[in-house]
Amino acid sequence: MSVPDAPSSQRAVFFCLSLFCLIIIVAGFTGMLPEGFSGIFAFIMALGGVLNALGERLGWIRDYLGGGPIVVIFGSSLMVAGGLIPETLSHSVTLFVRDQGFLTLFISALISGSLLGMDRDLLLKSAVWFFPVILGGVVCALVFAGVAGFLIGSGFTEAIFFVGLPIMGGGMGAGAVPLAEIFARVIDSDATSVLSKMVPAVVLGNLFAIIAAGLLEKLGKHKPGLSGDGRLMKGQAMINGHSDDNDTVVCLARMGSGLFVSTSFYVIGYLLSQILPLHPYALMIAAVGLVKGLGIMPAYFEESAALWGNFMVLALTPALLACIGVGFTDLQQVAMVISLPYVFLVMATVTGAIIGAGTVGRLLGFYPIEASITAGLCMANMGGTGDIAVLSASRRMNLMPFAQISSRMGGAMILLLATALLGFV
Repeated sequence: MSVPDAPSSQRAVFFCLSLFCLIIIVAGFTGMLPEGFSGIFAFIMALGGVLNALGERLGWIRDYLGGGPIVVIFGSSLMVAGGLIPETLSHSVTLFVRDQGFLTLFISALISGSLLGMDRDLLLKSAVWFFPVILGGVVCALVFAGVAGFLIGSGFTEAIFFVGLPIMGGGMGAGAVPLAEIFARVIDSDATSVLSKMVPAVVLGNLFAIIAAGLLEKLGKHKPGLSGDGRLMKGQAMINGHSDDNDTVVCLARMGSGLFVSTSFYVIGYLLSQILPLHPYALMIAAVGLVKGLGIMPAYFEESAALWGNFMVLALTPALLACIGVGFTDLQQVAMVISLPYVFLVMATVTGAIIGAGTVGRLLGFYPIEASITAGLCMANMGGTGDIAVLSASRRMNLMPFAQISSRMGGAMILLLATALLGFV
């Protein structure tokens, strides 16, 4: 949608948007929204848009903590905790994101658009060297967690197993839950009680990862030599998905093609997951990477996928962040375990992930900040929703494929590492 040039037109647009948002948000708070896709979609777009605009206008939060994305996530989660958003609506939003496919549609668009929009040679190079960067972040995070545990008296090993590994495990479903089951078998305990000790670390680690992403974005502006401004490796160029042809019909057709390409690759990843014991996103990344590496995708579809991914980022990121805040960020759970020693443990783990991934990444030709975000913070957050929150706070949504590699493949690596480490206990 084009932005009117005349001040009077801009005021009219602002008034109409404000009126729409007010009506929709009040309807949501009072339980008057229509049921189904349309009502929920209108609510999350209105709530996300208002909170994002507020965050971009709060100077200190914008300059040091990531601005809009931080306010959307924590503001909406505070509304849930304070009872402004009804429990039924919160439940519906969670279902909409997870079970009705909004999160899948968003991540699929970013994976296909970002990978197909990358330079082919640099994609192949980054794929080879990315896992050592993840490993650097994991090792440093666990060492930092262990040392912090030793310093505060909770124990070196205890901190690694119950704080470090759960935080770096890729979220709840693919991380903390299987970790708890593995630990329970080895130490002859109940998996539920083990999981109860891990969950606070995972949730608090996710919150710190989001905040750290905003701080890294700010650091990149002050120290441009550390940042690729969204590029992962030195020399990388991105296809921006824009065509020289300004015809609206052509652009709409390209976006439709991009939507079809991204969802088709997700279906391929899903079908492969029925054969191979891997997450559909991981297999989707492999399929898109293979097609890009072989150079067999026509440029029209590559550019269309990049255009569709750009549209999803620009138009729907605040809405998805509102979903994350409403349905996936439980501040009450964090408040129950807040203590200075525990916060110190979690901060040490996240800091270690940043330093380890950034240092190894720089040695291997990656930009340190982008390496720290994708291979460090995207290991320390809570899977797919955490990836979106971290990349949005750092203004680097195009790095979603590498964030997903960290969350899915890196998370599987943590399970193997935990099993091996338990053998020495």
